[in-house]
Parts: sequence; C-alpha cells; structure tokens
Amino acid sequence: MFYFLLAKELGMTVRQLLSTIDSKELCEWAGYYSLEPFGSFRDSDVPAGIIASTLANCNRTKNSRSFKPEDFMPFLKKQTEVMSGEELKDIMKQLAQGQEGKQNG
Repeated sequence: MFYFLLAKELGMTVRQLLSTIDSKELCEWAGYYSLEPFGSFRDSDVPAGIIASTLANCNRTKNSRSFKPEDFMPFLKKQTEVMSGEELKDIMKQLAQGQEGKQNG
C-alpha cells in the first residue's frame, strides 16, 4: 500500500515510481513516512480536531478544562515528544538492516 500512497503524493503511477526510484530511496521514503506521515488522510486531522473539540467543549462541565483540537489528533507529536538521537539511530539501523536483507535476499 505504501507504493500507492507515495506514487499519489509524487503525482505518478506506481509503475512510474518503481521505474524511477531505487530500493534505497524507497526505504528512505518509508523511513521519512514513519517519522512524518503524509497523505490525504492526514489532511483531515486539523478539521476533525476542531469539530471534535467544539463538540467536547459544548458538553463539558463548567469546572472542567477546555479541549483543544490537538487533544483529538492522536498522530500529532506534542512539542515535548522530541525523538532522541538514540531513537533516531535505532530507526535508521532498522531501515539499513531491512535494505541489506532485500539486497542479499
């Protein structure tokens, strides 16, 4: 499915994508996607968050905290959730190992 998503984002067919991108670059795109998801389903996160927070705020109790759109956007990384260098290193190792397996397999 990732091939279709990437091809759509880049404005080409899957066949065109696979004939112009090598497996190394495809793995890099997959790694980027795991860090920063893209695609049309991501575009609806903000409007959905606004609607959900509006409904929640209309129905909350007087003394409860107000909701923000971000409260309803589970894929949004919070400012405090910065990936450590070690986490990034682990992801890159996994990508490299996956690439080596494809080349050797």
